[in-house]
Amino acid sequence: MKPLISETNSSFKWFILATATFVTMLYAMNVTIASIALSDMRGAMGATQDQISWVVTGNIVATAIFTPFAGWLSSRIQIRTILIFSVLGFIISSIFCGMSNSLEEIVFFRVAQGVFGAPLPPLSQTLVLAAFPKRQISLAMAVWGMGTILGPVIAPTIGGYLGELLNWRWIFYTLVPFGFCALFAVMITVPKKPVQGGLSLDWIGFLALACSVAALQIMFDRGERNSWFDSTETIIEFGVAIIGFYIFITHSLTTKKPFINLSIFKDRNYTVGLILIFFFGMLNFVPMVIFPPLLQELRGYPQSVIGIILGIRGIGTFIGFAIIAITSRIDPRIIIFFGFGIQAVSGLYMSTFDINMTFSNIAWASLVQGLGVGLTWPPVSVICFATLSNKFHGEATAMFHLIRNIGSSFFISVSVAVVLHMGQINFEEMGAMVSLWNQGINFNDIIETLDNLNIAKLTNELNRQSLMVGYIDAFKLYAWVGFLSIPLIFLIKVKKKENK
Repeated sequence: MKPLISETNSSFKWFILATATFVTMLYAMNVTIASIALSDMRGAMGATQDQISWVVTGNIVATAIFTPFAGWLSSRIQIRTILIFSVLGFIISSIFCGMSNSLEEIVFFRVAQGVFGAPLPPLSQTLVLAAFPKRQISLAMAVWGMGTILGPVIAPTIGGYLGELLNWRWIFYTLVPFGFCALFAVMITVPKKPVQGGLSLDWIGFLALACSVAALQIMFDRGERNSWFDSTETIIEFGVAIIGFYIFITHSLTTKKPFINLSIFKDRNYTVGLILIFFFGMLNFVPMVIFPPLLQELRGYPQSVIGIILGIRGIGTFIGFAIIAITSRIDPRIIIFFGFGIQAVSGLYMSTFDINMTFSNIAWASLVQGLGVGLTWPPVSVICFATLSNKFHGEATAMFHLIRNIGSSFFISVSVAVVLHMGQINFEEMGAMVSLWNQGINFNDIIETLDNLNIAKLTNELNRQSLMVGYIDAFKLYAWVGFLSIPLIFLIKVKKKENK
């Protein structure tokens, strides 16, 4: 099927932008939609909280590892063909996610979703960068970024209602019609372009990087369960991660055609932008992963309400984008400063929560988070590529999304580990206080009322309170990440003419 929209059409670039935005939205939906049903999936599959988090982190890690493939693939295969194949694979894997009956099955197909979804953000971004002149890049990137807004709004809202009305499997089936819409858009708008050719795949560099990322992710996911470095497994995983990264760096510096051309890091803004997008990735998805179990297990909120809360976050992001559109002439460093600062403040606000937090408390926190995301994402994306040569756009966009996904997956694992570890510590401390040896409590008067049912209720309440303290510690860590990213902003070099 030939594209119906020709490059000769004066509106061609806007059709490309619309398609790229929709494709990005599909990817964003995929990342966020599973979060609202983690508790239900955990119960259905008999998994622990750290095990079920692989439904999210497995997807993100797979995306991170295979994202750099996008540049190599686009040098050998038409971007249009890659996008069609990726969307089709994404649709099929989404169906199988909904049909899964075990933790192993759903993690496998979520990984498949990540593999097929990996080319979507970098290639859609490459299309936008190629279609628009430099003077319109800021506007185009802001519109393209709308996909990251609409996805987190639509996915949890629709998926939450369907999951509550039917079951958790329907949150994955929700992706299917959106996938077919994206497929149709790609087929009618994306042109057939001759491939560059000549790029070979550096298998040593790829495998070294993949092993390093995978080993480090497994270490973070299983570290708490294995008592961290008291475990031989953790030590081996850490060693593989270090050795893999060392091989990747040394090989990339010595080979003529590395998997990722390290010369792109000579661009100051790009390098600083990558560090900032790493921090952004850490902050972006964590609340969407730890909020649902917090709200469902500790507060008893249904999936539909959780979906609304996550959707409110998307509204905040939209407001952030609108502010950027209005303040386009302001130094982008100022906008980024407020973006990270607002996210840090939201973390501090969440750290004041207790077990009796209300819907309005959570909604305000979600809205403020979204506002920070909306203020951060577009200017960081623009600054990253503002001074970079066009010839590096393919691999640069791949690295951009790789770093963001690594930040997301690692910090999700760290945050879950903090919740579980601090929850366990606080449970033991609280449990020690409620004991026969605590002279501050006269058990002689109440011992007869402590039958098995009441003991179970007491234990459950201690567990709820302990986990709440763990979540508070995770929120404090979230705030620290936001504050620590701010000094990096001052390393960005902005030319005056870029603000005109």
